[in-house]
Amino acid sequence: MLREKLRNHHLILASGSPRRQDLFNQLDVPFTIQVKKVHEIYPDHLKASEITDYLADLKSKPFSNLKNNDLLITSDTIVWFQGKAIGKPKNREDAFYMLKRMSGKVHEVCTSVSIKSLNFQTIFSDKTLVEFEEISEEEIDYYLKKFKPYDKAGSYGIQDWIGLIGVKKITGSYFNVMGLPVHKLYKELLKIAK
Repeated sequence: MLREKLRNHHLILASGSPRRQDLFNQLDVPFTIQVKKVHEIYPDHLKASEITDYLADLKSKPFSNLKNNDLLITSDTIVWFQGKAIGKPKNREDAFYMLKRMSGKVHEVCTSVSIKSLNFQTIFSDKTLVEFEEISEEEIDYYLKKFKPYDKAGSYGIQDWIGLIGVKKITGSYFNVMGLPVHKLYKELLKIAK
C-alpha cells in the first residue's frame, strides 16, 4: 500500500543497523541504504528523547545533496535509566555492568526518527518502558558470549535470547525497542504521500 503511495519518492535509510533495515523491509517500500559517519555527541543538558531527537537530526546533516524526490530517514535509540542515557557499550565489561544494573528494574527506550527532504524536515519520537526480570551474572555472561550485543543501546536486543528470558513486561511499542517505531513512521510517511 505504502509502496504505491510513495512511488514518486526515493527513500534513503541512513542506518547501518540490520534491525532497522529489516523493519524497513517489512514496510514493503523500496529504499536504498546510505550511511555517513557522524560523531554522536550531544549537549549535556538534553534528556531522554531530547537526546535522540538531537542525534537523529545530527545524522541527517551530512546529506547536503538531496534531490527533489528524496526522503532521507535517520534514527537514533538510547536507553534512559536512572536519569542517564545509556548508549552502546564500550566493551564487554561495560556491557556486563549495564545489564547488571538494569536487572530487576524498569528502563525507558527512546527512539527518534527524522524524515528530511529538500523542503522540509520532521522529527518524531517514541518511548517504551521495559521491565527486566532479575538476570543472574551467569545469564548475563552467557548472553554476552553468545550474542555479543556491543552494537546495541543498553547492551541488549529485545529480539535476542535475553529478551526471551529477561523481559518481564513492556509498555509501548516492541519495535521501538528494536530501534524503529514503525507504526509512527508509517503514519508520517502516509502524511507525506498525500
